[in-house]
Amino acid sequence: MASNDIIIDSEYMDFFDDATDDIVLEDRTKRWKIMIIDDDYEVHTITKLVLSDFAFNNVSLEFIDAYSAKEARELLNKTQDIAIILLDVVMEEEDSGLKLVRFIREEVKNYEVRIILRTGQPGQAPEKRVIVDYDINDYKEKTELTAQKLFTTIVASLRAYESIHLTNINKKGLEKVIEASSYLFEVQSITKLSGIVLEQINSMLCFYKNIPLKEQSSFVAFKNSGNYYITAASGNFVKNVNMDIRDVINESLYTTIIEGIIEKRIFTIGTNIVLHFKSVTDLEYVLFFEGADEFREFDKSLLEIFSHNISNAFENAALNLKLQDTQKEIIYTLGEIAEARSKETGNHVKRVSEFTRLLALKYGMTETDAETISLASAMHDIGKLGVPASILNKPGKLTEDEFEVIKTHTTIGYDMLKNSTKEIIRTASIIAYHHHEKYNGKGYPNGLKGEEIHIYGRITAIADVFDALGTIRVYKPAWELDKILEYFKTQRGEHFDPHLIDLFFENIDEFLAIRDSFKDQT
Repeated sequence: MASNDIIIDSEYMDFFDDATDDIVLEDRTKRWKIMIIDDDYEVHTITKLVLSDFAFNNVSLEFIDAYSAKEARELLNKTQDIAIILLDVVMEEEDSGLKLVRFIREEVKNYEVRIILRTGQPGQAPEKRVIVDYDINDYKEKTELTAQKLFTTIVASLRAYESIHLTNINKKGLEKVIEASSYLFEVQSITKLSGIVLEQINSMLCFYKNIPLKEQSSFVAFKNSGNYYITAASGNFVKNVNMDIRDVINESLYTTIIEGIIEKRIFTIGTNIVLHFKSVTDLEYVLFFEGADEFREFDKSLLEIFSHNISNAFENAALNLKLQDTQKEIIYTLGEIAEARSKETGNHVKRVSEFTRLLALKYGMTETDAETISLASAMHDIGKLGVPASILNKPGKLTEDEFEVIKTHTTIGYDMLKNSTKEIIRTASIIAYHHHEKYNGKGYPNGLKGEEIHIYGRITAIADVFDALGTIRVYKPAWELDKILEYFKTQRGEHFDPHLIDLFFENIDEFLAIRDSFKDQT
């Protein structure tokens, strides 16, 4: 694709255009959780009765009861989103409540919950000492905690909890942005980068919505020839990768998106977010995310920061792709020059390159390593540039001396490439040196045996011989496929690595498909 566009579902974008000052809680906080820890059942009953009609920001309360410090510990280990704890001091022991404060802050490491210490025996827990020595937020004697004072205390505590909680969420959101941004620039493939960008933003959104990552529906779409094609997707859009977005979303939504990206970089459609990018090199793409109604104005700022880094990362990937294409063209040209000197087919280089990539992947190499060996194998016969054309193109059988000269192309190629600091060129030097070694030790130039031969050489040997036998050379006609496959079976463990030969036969249809895709012109 020449360029790419990204669309984000509009559910999140309502808050970008219509943000209000109201606090919107994530789904997990439909009710404020208040934990009452007291060994007096009547205290639980009265507290819940007084606060039965209480609501803060139109959100009611949910009560969690614990009648001992031991029971409270078990509940606190399971529940993290408690807003307020009304805590008795004296329960099993005279300082059970104080010990519980230490447990909450130091072991559970819950620093958000507001702890209101209530005691009916203030002499056993003097207010001044408790406030100084323990991380509590309020201290009340039960006799002074009237209905009105309890109401006031709960409101003040909820406001404090809300502020701390949202600050921590936004802090974590910013950390996610920083972490994700640093990783984006390590990725050089636009397709892979699309998936990573989608995953990172989905992770941010799902964090705020408190839903599993797999439930977030979104896609990245790049512009090509006037249309937007999906390169990465999640949730409901997973099945739509490589499709035109007009075939995926309804016409009304598509029209609104196209109209929106003309004027805006980030905007909402209903409850969906759309992010649009266009780089200086005309790379254009859209991010689309569903279900953004939990997003707040601060979160929009985070997304804008991240989107700037996304744009730079895609620009970097696009430039890197152009550089790779240029590098690949140079490498193929060098390989084809060597083949042309021996009057062999130019497509031999491309076929060997694709064969090695496929076999490397089947062997278990990473995509990156497979790409490296694929490019490097194009120069497997680069050393032929140092062999006289009269020997390279001799139609008859070579003399023993001539064959010795031919064999030097492995060392010539190795010497040409070995001092490079570039990974692809270093890999090519290994391939040039080892691709004529045989598994049984009867190859050249060094008579290496088995796994003494580098895996790059063992893979390229199969790719090179498979293609060479099936094509016309000055010294032989092309072999029929049946004859080639029979030969390969006989050379398992002799010329070729037996494990690699097994992989070759297990995937023969894919090798034949590559051969058919790069046929030589008559």
